[in-house]
Amino acid sequence: MRRYLPLFLLAAGTLLVIVLTAVTGFGLGSGSRDGGGARVLVTEDFGARVVGARIVQELPGNETAMRLTQRNFDVETRYGGGFVQAIDGLEGSKDGQYDWFFYVNGILSDTGAADVDVHGGDSVWWDRHDWRGAQNIGAVVGQFPEPFAHGAEGKRYPVVLQCDSDAEDACSVVSQQLSDAGVLASRQTLGTNVETEVLRVLVGDWESLRRDQALRQLDRGPIVSGVFARFDADGRQLELLDEQGRTARTVGAGAGLVAATKLGEQVPTWAVTGTDLEGVAAAADALVPQRLRNRFALATDAAGGDVGLPLLR
Repeated sequence: MRRYLPLFLLAAGTLLVIVLTAVTGFGLGSGSRDGGGARVLVTEDFGARVVGARIVQELPGNETAMRLTQRNFDVETRYGGGFVQAIDGLEGSKDGQYDWFFYVNGILSDTGAADVDVHGGDSVWWDRHDWRGAQNIGAVVGQFPEPFAHGAEGKRYPVVLQCDSDAEDACSVVSQQLSDAGVLASRQTLGTNVETEVLRVLVGDWESLRRDQALRQLDRGPIVSGVFARFDADGRQLELLDEQGRTARTVGAGAGLVAATKLGEQVPTWAVTGTDLEGVAAAADALVPQRLRNRFALATDAAGGDVGLPLLR
């Protein structure tokens, strides 16, 4: 079993460089190291500001997230070189509340960057942000079509689409968006149990989805779910939260949400949801790389506007 490092250490140092920028440029390779290049993205404040991005066409043998980052950015390490202190001069805070975290194909790494292998097609995303509102943001949407395209650790996962019966139109849109990204998803009835290594995309209004064990974490706030959004008791209001988990804005009818969360050892569960069917339809339309890119989660309002989450004060 894998040993989990304390999150504040991962944030401060291991998070060097590798997080996939949610683009479709690599297609669906074999997932092996010699199956293509990789991407490295470095941002601040939950993807709000891009520090730099690199595309590496060919990976050397035994490439790691740390080495890939060091070859493309100016990296300062600590704790014997196992953790990242700074990238291009941007340091993690010494009080431990503002640090570096990294994602591979949209999934938070639970080990140090020096121990994370990079495979062909992988996308590595480093982000420096305030972690007081959520220490464990286990999955993000900003590298779509990952993790559906290349999975994790060189292993691709089956993809299952589960939809509420009232959201069939939105479900068809989501199915097509995945297909356009080269991802084949099987259809199942909402609520069907699956294995822990199956990527699920659930489509429906929040009142229909909140019974799901993974997604109900959103009701407990970002410190549990890693998602900076929360629905009210009847699912008709969506609270958009700031980086410390405080309500910054509330949207009602027609509001949508695209978000991902992790439950324990399970691979991420994605939600394409909303306050009503109009919101679900808006969220389904947003499931494309150009709208999700560099977002931790994405809300849509009734006017059709995209709102990256968390909302920064």
